[in-house]
Amino acid sequence: MTDDQRIHPSKVADDRASLLSFLDYQRATLAMKCAGLTGEQLKRRAIPTSQLTLLGLVRHAASVERSWFRLVMNAEDVRPPWPGEVDGTFAEFHVEDAEPEEAFEVWHEECALARSVAASFHGLDDTVGFRGETISVRYVLTHMIEEYARHNGHADLLREAIDGAVGE
Repeated sequence: MTDDQRIHPSKVADDRASLLSFLDYQRATLAMKCAGLTGEQLKRRAIPTSQLTLLGLVRHAASVERSWFRLVMNAEDVRPPWPGEVDGTFAEFHVEDAEPEEAFEVWHEECALARSVAASFHGLDDTVGFRGETISVRYVLTHMIEEYARHNGHADLLREAIDGAVGE
């Protein structure tokens, strides 16, 4: 597991560039945590007390990207890529029959579309209305960084349990 695919955020960029680069950094961190693993390793529930898998985290990231950027910010009529719930949890976390290649393809596509949606707004203070709430671009970007950072902590533990690989 190497850190050669992540671009470290600038320490002097403006707010918008900082938020966008930190989000891309977090996306690249998830990709790094999954790099070099087999499909079976990506599906492995490596922590005995948890149902989480690296592939489930990738599928969840794709769903969250789609939801916040396309549904909320761009008002698209989109459905989750893995619809429904299984046993009271989001379907994207149930990976027994999932195809890793499809999950990564959907995730990369959603990240690219999210970048496009974010770029379509003039500034961080631009807002949209969604289900009776006013939501700013700043909020969505900050929330997405938090979402990835939390799950990248999970990914770090999963990866270490799978093959001993550690890294920031």
